[in-house]
Amino acid sequence: MRKYLAYAFGTFGHDAFYNTLSIYFMMFLTSQLFTNAGDEKMVGIVTTMVVVIRVGEIMFDPMIGGVVDNTKTRWGKFRPWIMIGSVVASIGLLFLFSDYFGLAWSNPVFYLILLTITFLVIDVFYSFSDIAIWSMLPAVGLDSKTRTRFGTASRIGSTLGAQVVIIIITPAIMLFSHWFSKVPFGTQTRAGWTGYVLIVALLCSGGALITCLNLKEQQNVIRDNVKHTTLGDIFRAIIGNKQLLWVAASYFLFAFSYVVTNSLLMYYFRYRLGNAGAYTWVGVITCVLGVISVGLFPALEMLIHRKAIYIGGIFFMIIGYVIFLLAGQSLGLVLLAVAFYFFPYPLIFLATLMTITDSVEYGQLINGTRNESVTLSVRPLIDKLAGAASNGIVGIVAVMVGMTGNAKPSDISATGVSQFNMVMFYIPIVLLVIAAIIFWVKVTLTEKKHDEIVRELEKRLANGQNVEADDADLAGETN
Repeated sequence: MRKYLAYAFGTFGHDAFYNTLSIYFMMFLTSQLFTNAGDEKMVGIVTTMVVVIRVGEIMFDPMIGGVVDNTKTRWGKFRPWIMIGSVVASIGLLFLFSDYFGLAWSNPVFYLILLTITFLVIDVFYSFSDIAIWSMLPAVGLDSKTRTRFGTASRIGSTLGAQVVIIIITPAIMLFSHWFSKVPFGTQTRAGWTGYVLIVALLCSGGALITCLNLKEQQNVIRDNVKHTTLGDIFRAIIGNKQLLWVAASYFLFAFSYVVTNSLLMYYFRYRLGNAGAYTWVGVITCVLGVISVGLFPALEMLIHRKAIYIGGIFFMIIGYVIFLLAGQSLGLVLLAVAFYFFPYPLIFLATLMTITDSVEYGQLINGTRNESVTLSVRPLIDKLAGAASNGIVGIVAVMVGMTGNAKPSDISATGVSQFNMVMFYIPIVLLVIAAIIFWVKVTLTEKKHDEIVRELEKRLANGQNVEADDADLAGETN
């Protein structure tokens, strides 16, 4: 139990950090820093910078995975990167959510340079921590049941971390604004945002420390089948793993849809409903439902298996979108839509995570060597890419439809509402349908197939055979 809790604490702080960066940075930018007429250019520049950095990271995340795979220390290969990455990224986050001591206005060019450097540092070190913490999953056990228990624990932690920030962000910012800026409670200031971000930074670093002190990777004959990972090995490990690529394609469409809608949700409450305070209820609902959802995963996996969980979860999310479109100004219906929309998210995430984790052994059999961190780097890479794309879209949409500064719902035109609905609802629905079709048709790495692959690897290694599969039937069944 101690190990499961340690893993959960680490992912709790980890996802609190991720949600703050990917969802609320643009809100901070458009509601606190650049709120005057003519500031659209600065918002556009920062938005472009964020997207370029995140997209450029497509090449670097697998390389970071290769560095982690090649790491050898007395503390293992994962824990040093979890700790170092979390601390450096947390410090960077404090600077990112600031005006850089007034440089945002006194010297905008210098501000943009420092902001770019900060974002790069955060992105690189968070990537090291992110890849390392999720790469622990295939290192804690080989059988699906053990991995499911650890995966469930980690997802409970990450779900709570991601949703707790939704609960606390508005009251925390208002409280710190009242304390630090001496404004009436209910008003938001930059100092209030700084107080909130400090809490997130402490949660991220503290959670990483708890994980590193209590969780160690296992050693066994299959995990010992590794070699130094070269640059060519990194891309061969990914390109040669067809199941990984199909899961990645489906998951990107899903993650992009989810993050776009989630990122616009705070705007929806503030600029469509005119009730920013009610956004806290989103965190309460999703926090409770998230724990229930994750807790159901082991039983559902045994009963209907991962593919049905993934497809069924997307069906539930689409119901949520339909309720959103029918809700109008009804807060009750909006919260019901949030419940339908969010409940399956942790289940879909876990089905994806466990399939990608099992693809480590699939890739080991197909490619002849084991690449844990390179393989597991694909999932966070997709999340960050989806987050980058959503940041770009959110910034553009906020400016385009007039959802900036102190605008009121009555200030948003009918055309603006239609454009907002298109991005927040209609496009994600289409992408989710495509994601479900890809997963249903192309992902064939089931729990049963993974067990067969593990037995085949153990047999080959025990007999001193070449691990790389030459059995065309086995490889063909999962391609």
